[in-house]
Amino acid sequence: MIDLLEAAAADPAGAARTAVVTPEGAPSYGELLDGSRRVATALRRRGVTRFAIAEPDAAWVLRLLAGAALAGAEPCQYQPDTDARTLIDEAGALGHTIVVTRRDDVGGDSLDVVRPEELLVDDVDIGPSDDPQPLVIRTTGTTGAPKAARHDWRVLTQTVATIRPMPDQRWLLAYGPHQFAGIQVLLHVLASQATLVAPFPRQPKNGLDALLSDDVTCVSATPTFWRFLLAEARSREVPLPPLTQITLGGEASAGDLLEELRATFPLARVSQVYASTEFGSITSVKDGLPGIAISSLWSEANPRSNVRAENGELWVRAEAGMLGYADDPDGPATSAAAWRPTGDLVEIVGTRVLFRGRQSEIVNVGGVKVHPLPVEGRILALPDVDAARVYGRPSRLTGAIVAVDIVPTGGVEAANADKLRRAVKDATADLPRAWQPRSVTLVDALETRGGKTVRGTQT
Repeated sequence: MIDLLEAAAADPAGAARTAVVTPEGAPSYGELLDGSRRVATALRRRGVTRFAIAEPDAAWVLRLLAGAALAGAEPCQYQPDTDARTLIDEAGALGHTIVVTRRDDVGGDSLDVVRPEELLVDDVDIGPSDDPQPLVIRTTGTTGAPKAARHDWRVLTQTVATIRPMPDQRWLLAYGPHQFAGIQVLLHVLASQATLVAPFPRQPKNGLDALLSDDVTCVSATPTFWRFLLAEARSREVPLPPLTQITLGGEASAGDLLEELRATFPLARVSQVYASTEFGSITSVKDGLPGIAISSLWSEANPRSNVRAENGELWVRAEAGMLGYADDPDGPATSAAAWRPTGDLVEIVGTRVLFRGRQSEIVNVGGVKVHPLPVEGRILALPDVDAARVYGRPSRLTGAIVAVDIVPTGGVEAANADKLRRAVKDATADLPRAWQPRSVTLVDALETRGGKTVRGTQT
């Protein structure tokens, strides 16, 4: 990461270019590089080899991550607005004793709090190093307890090695920089020597504000984020500016959403990225259709592919995967040669491999396994539905029933609840009985984590 930052600031024009725009300021590439070198010097002098970060401002995050890479220290970011008790417990579980944060509520006996500005020493005495550049990236925990994957910056940056400078691009940071997808965006922006627009909080309404006021040209976000951003734009009745690049990841992209994005942003290239915290970036789809083309799967005729379908599950091999789990140092690394199951369920339909959700999201209704995504897709295609979440609700009779939360267009108060429930019933009437939603609830917002919709059976 530090190598990308140094390359971006290598000449006077690059050093003066705005690197990131946040609510706190707009530092240049040169200013970020200077701050990173000062942070690296401070970390070395303090003898810090690993530490936690709880910081909302993306400029500070970049200084801390790049500084740690230069110093060879291992950072691990946490959701910056996590409640204090949870943050302390999560940091303790990974053995972190130092946290860099501007919060005043997470200190005490278990954590040594260092404010980021304390690391901006005046005299820099650190230079390039061939040492490893480790970092730990935690999963979002949408399908279970968060895990912590250990990576190396030099391995991760292989995925952006062919990106050429595009300084006119302005990328919206819709993911948290503590997420793997957020790290991907940071690396892409640095490699393209572009500008990162990073509002906080990173909610769809904040993203829309940035699109309307900060000359954003490129956006990478989850399908859930995109649905709410588009719904927010409709509710405000504001025209959306043109984009040149739209990237979706973290969840399966439904056909209706892809169509709406193409209609709303006709000049944009639309890409879908398949990646995970453990396996890294695996493949991308640029044809604008849901799922993956069968022709892109591994076969004897396509031996370079990193994805294959086996018994209804997607298997992958990683070119830039993790070194192992931080809390299981003796566990296996994710090597490029090894094929591993992902837990993502797929179905081959015609010439496409369509995602059907995660193994952990299956709803067991009296022994019948229900996949939420196909049911959700039918409901999302209904008029007057901005977003929907299909999940399992406990039942004493069948173990679980299929439930759906719907965000209606115009809000709950303006919605015709009876009409929507009839529409859901009609749209799913030809599905097996166990698949048909038995509970339909109108809500103002869906339960999300890390920008992704939370499914599975709720307890």
